[in-house]
Amino acid sequence: MRLTSRASCHLLSGAIASASLVGALSAQQTDTSATVRARADSSTLTTLRTVRVRGRADDLVGVATTASQGRVGRADLRLRPLQREGEILEAVPGMILTQHSGDGKANQMVVRGFNLDHGTDFQTRLESMPLNLPTHGHGHGYTDLNQLIPEFVDHLEYKLGPMFAEIGDFGSAGGATLHLARSFASPVALLESGAFGYRRTVLGAGTTKGRSQLLLGGEAKQYDGPWEQPQRLGKFSGMARWTWRGRTNELSLLALGYANRWNSTDQIPSRVVASGAIGRFGQVDPTLGGDAQRQSLSLAWTRTRKRGSLTVDAFVVRHALTLFSNFTYFLDNAAAGDQINQTDDRTLGGVNAELTTVGIVAGIPHLLRSGVQLRGDDIAVGLYRSVARVRGDTVRRDGIDQGSLGGYVSLESRWHPRLRTVLGMRQDVYGFRVRSNDPRNSGTRSAAIASPKASMVFTPTTGTELYLGGGFGFHSNDARGTTIRIDPVSGAPVDAVDPLVRSRAAEVGLRTSAGEWLRTTASVWSLQLDSELLFVGDAGTTEALGRSRRVGVTMANYLKPTTTLTLDSDLSFTRARFADAGPDSDRIPGALERVITAGATWEPVAGVHAIARVRHFGSSALIEDNSVRGTPTTLLNVSVGTTFRGTRLTASLLNAANARSSDVQYYYTSRLAGEAGTGVADVHVHPVEPRMLRVGVSRGF
Repeated sequence: MRLTSRASCHLLSGAIASASLVGALSAQQTDTSATVRARADSSTLTTLRTVRVRGRADDLVGVATTASQGRVGRADLRLRPLQREGEILEAVPGMILTQHSGDGKANQMVVRGFNLDHGTDFQTRLESMPLNLPTHGHGHGYTDLNQLIPEFVDHLEYKLGPMFAEIGDFGSAGGATLHLARSFASPVALLESGAFGYRRTVLGAGTTKGRSQLLLGGEAKQYDGPWEQPQRLGKFSGMARWTWRGRTNELSLLALGYANRWNSTDQIPSRVVASGAIGRFGQVDPTLGGDAQRQSLSLAWTRTRKRGSLTVDAFVVRHALTLFSNFTYFLDNAAAGDQINQTDDRTLGGVNAELTTVGIVAGIPHLLRSGVQLRGDDIAVGLYRSVARVRGDTVRRDGIDQGSLGGYVSLESRWHPRLRTVLGMRQDVYGFRVRSNDPRNSGTRSAAIASPKASMVFTPTTGTELYLGGGFGFHSNDARGTTIRIDPVSGAPVDAVDPLVRSRAAEVGLRTSAGEWLRTTASVWSLQLDSELLFVGDAGTTEALGRSRRVGVTMANYLKPTTTLTLDSDLSFTRARFADAGPDSDRIPGALERVITAGATWEPVAGVHAIARVRHFGSSALIEDNSVRGTPTTLLNVSVGTTFRGTRLTASLLNAANARSSDVQYYYTSRLAGEAGTGVADVHVHPVEPRMLRVGVSRGF
């Protein structure tokens, strides 16, 4: 299960810790070897050994700078039974992705006690391209992973917490980067079919000529789901990649395209299910749904130098989303209903550059990384009243220009064979210009913030490292919230929010490896936010949630007791509280207190596997006084597969125990037809989908 991508890369060893440079370069060098000089002692440079990059099976002692970072490779990701594309991020310890609407909409994300909504406070990148979309029509930081073709993901790297200089906005809880395949050894094909109208086809092929490689691939997917109103999801994704590799240079051009359309069954009030008026898979408003599109083009250049490397990435992205939702039904408008239409249409572009240099100063080996990140978004967003997907009155419409420039530097120093330190500094500058349909809410704002980082790594014994670290991070606020003066719904005056919000974190951790069969990490961490101010895209105004603090414990374990059996488990426990509230009203709604994932993979002979995976997220407060709590959810997914003459047959049983649990739970006031005008406060749920079988046949993967 854990023997992942066939990639290899060279790394630094000896005094500077050879693996440190692998951590710096591996994002660009997963499929081929990149030549890097290594220092065998304090005075000479020699050529080093090659190390295979496999993912969680890798020994990251000497590589990592905290206990909360790692990588998961292709073989591990391929064997995980997935219900939705976004669940690939559940390979990150403590991460849970759910859905409260149609499968074309971005997932709800939860990690480290953050209910991230659709991505706020967790930075996600696809190669060099940011997936978090600021000042989005549905929610700040909106992160849509549905464009992914899981089979084309080579590996992912994750880093939890704001202790990493290269992670800026949306990175208070951490970040992850998804790296796509650069070549196929042979043409690939996959056909899948399953319950509730599930159909999926994936095709791909590649060719090599001299130093150039070309990869083409795509996916088509249809799915109705168990909903009383069929989802009728229709997804198309495509990928084209050209890569040229020279002796010291590598160039890659990547084009991606994605389109999706669906009907939605949003969360429904518990009272309507309890009364029998509708079933668990029914809905109050049958006319919800959306469509999404994304096209991107990116260019990556890497030059390997005698004492390091230079990487430059450039990208341009087009994104469009139209979404129809109804969360409160007839609370605001008893006659026509509360359906809303949210739109987002934008073009974004940017450039990233990073220089990595190795050297010795006063007899001390150092690894210096410095970089710049430039991004600009040209955004058109709107919020409208609607009935049965027919647009009505405008609540708010805006054109926004948003730009950011970030620079960072990180210095890793090996003072002793058993002691390393990492010092980092990041500086970010932001500019916002908002042109609203109400001129009173238009304006310009700018802000800057500096974020120092530091960590220390001590190696008491071979195979074990202890970590102590801390750092400052931040997240931006929705640009509309920084210039708002008038609530677009009520017309009442409101206060604008600060453009950038500070976060602070500290962590103590342990990483240990025993041969090839055991990898364990554990961390105790704390995280504070100066404000959880939020622009509410569903209402067009801002909501002040106050300062917060979180403390937690996270563990990740990989065990291979025999050559045929692999076990893994990730555990995360969190305590999240508002800092300025009393003990009777300090709970953060939706902040999960317990997340546990575990899996067992049995591979008795080559080409045969059996997998069982459990994902559990515990109860959490749904309201600040903790008087209403969500119920825990535990799901079991199993998969078996075999290969016969190059053709692979798989069968996956999702929600194998047929649990009747909830994917999402919220507590708020809504009104059904005929209820009192003030509405009813209730728990609103979106159920997990029932047990379903999916079978597939593939070649080349």
